[in-house]
Amino acid sequence: MIDIDLLDWAKMGGLLPTIAQDAATGEVRMLGYCNRDALEATLATRVVTFFSRSRGTLWVKGETSGNRLELVDARADCDQDAILLLVRPLGPTCHTGTDSCFGAAGPPGIGFIATLGRTIADRAAADPADSYTARLIAQGIKRIAQKVGEEGVETALAAVAGDKAEVEAEAADLVYHLLVLLHAKGSSLDEVVTELRRRHPASNATVSS
Repeated sequence: MIDIDLLDWAKMGGLLPTIAQDAATGEVRMLGYCNRDALEATLATRVVTFFSRSRGTLWVKGETSGNRLELVDARADCDQDAILLLVRPLGPTCHTGTDSCFGAAGPPGIGFIATLGRTIADRAAADPADSYTARLIAQGIKRIAQKVGEEGVETALAAVAGDKAEVEAEAADLVYHLLVLLHAKGSSLDEVVTELRRRHPASNATVSS
């Protein structure tokens, strides 16, 4: 977690640019500014608070809309004059209704898998008649596990006898059903990533350096 006393508050007149990034998908949600009071409030409440330059006061992101940003972690850059907040968004972040203030393209690259995991969690409560995900979950863990096994075999067969497109299609089916299985077991991709990090601490050091 960030050390508030090491930040260079004097460099920009007491305000530091602050990026809010989705901790799960890696998507940049917005850019705001924090003074010391705003950052202290964020760390104390675990809900992101910025300093409004136009109003000259603190403001809790999502205070009116309910689309708050829950704090997961806070980091400073190497010069101690910019802040990165890793957050768990509760709804869209931009006032236009998009998830990100930087457009509606969605998270880059593999971050989409985390978005898919959230969609699966949402669909789990849907009417099984309207949602394949809800219908599969309603059939129970044994059926979900069976589907994971089937998709795993189909992916392996495609790797042996199919082309690149077939492998990618079957792998996509496998990843989707694996995410459903994780949800049904009360787990998530985040938990899997935590386990992978535990197994490969050297890779963590490489990524963070």
